[in-house]
Amino acid sequence: MITSIKGGEAAIAASHRLLAKRRRGDPAIANLSVGQIREQLSLAVDRVMSEGSLYDPELAALAIKQAEGDLVEAIYLLRAFRTTLTRFGHAEPIDTAAMIVRRRIATTHKDVPGGQLLGPTYDYTHRMLDIALMGEAGHENLSDLTGEREAEDELENTAADADAVASALRRDCGVLARTDLVEPALSEAHGKVADITRAPVMFPSRRDERLQSLARGDEGFLMGLCYSTMRGYGRSHPFIAELRYGDATVVLTVPELDISVGIGAVRLTECQTVHLTSRDDSVPPRYTRGYGLVLGHGERKAISMAMLDRTLRSAELGETVAYPAQDDEFVLSHCDSVAASGLVQHLKLPHYVDFQAELQLLSQMRADYAKRRAEPGFKTADPATITETLGGD
Repeated sequence: MITSIKGGEAAIAASHRLLAKRRRGDPAIANLSVGQIREQLSLAVDRVMSEGSLYDPELAALAIKQAEGDLVEAIYLLRAFRTTLTRFGHAEPIDTAAMIVRRRIATTHKDVPGGQLLGPTYDYTHRMLDIALMGEAGHENLSDLTGEREAEDELENTAADADAVASALRRDCGVLARTDLVEPALSEAHGKVADITRAPVMFPSRRDERLQSLARGDEGFLMGLCYSTMRGYGRSHPFIAELRYGDATVVLTVPELDISVGIGAVRLTECQTVHLTSRDDSVPPRYTRGYGLVLGHGERKAISMAMLDRTLRSAELGETVAYPAQDDEFVLSHCDSVAASGLVQHLKLPHYVDFQAELQLLSQMRADYAKRRAEPGFKTADPATITETLGGD
């Protein structure tokens, strides 16, 4: 049965007005600006840029405001805007070894070339609510902030001008890269890198397709799968060879002039993990690599991405593929928050025809059941038998 609906357009327009009213909130409270979101909710902005696959802090902050802080909706908005942009060229691979490092740690060695830089992190906070932040103007000492900004600028200038520092902060698994204890840096055999925004991922997938999909994947989903591998569903408990966050230059080659120029800088989080591997009999037991790279400051995402990168290489390394996190089709087909959100939220759309058809089917099933029950010798199934069949307790 198909039922027409009247007044839908007016109802939708009214819904939009209510949404705008709710987004604004109490008019007595100052309106939240896009600039405030960009500067003071930077980690949320970074996540939206990463999963929206568009590096633009201003637009990401706008999307967060428009979505009332719903990050998945903000990611959807940014991803939709991205599809309207014209692609005018392809940048060169970013040289993260030349990154202006704001934070850099390693868990395999205490003393690493270039040193460890704690930088901005919640790792050492006490996780106690700071009631002072509820103050109207905040509790920050502006002179302290100014001093910190000057020190940060000085660090950037020093790192940018000192080749020795850049060399010391090499990113190739640090000390391990100088030995044969870890596999060589991975590179694709084919020349052309896939573009999953133009062509769908084909299974079994290539590593460049996997890395792109993971970089756009939902942080919570990736972290959950990563957690499962550490709990035994994948037997993975790696070490972080290096985790770094900083600014890297984007270089574009101009074909008409045959020159390469820096067109700007982006903030990135890069993670390299090492995993003990002994299943590949073609080489001695050694560490294998996992790699993660995301836009902005997203350490959980980068670590989870690196672990899943290595986990999805299980078949390549002769390991048994038995768990969801090892199945590339399962991981890559379900990690995208926009695709997942679309399928889940489509349940809110009218399903009148489907439901009426199912009701008819249910009525027919009940009529058949009543007819069988009225027949002589009808016997209901034993509950114990049903439980055994379903595998329950």
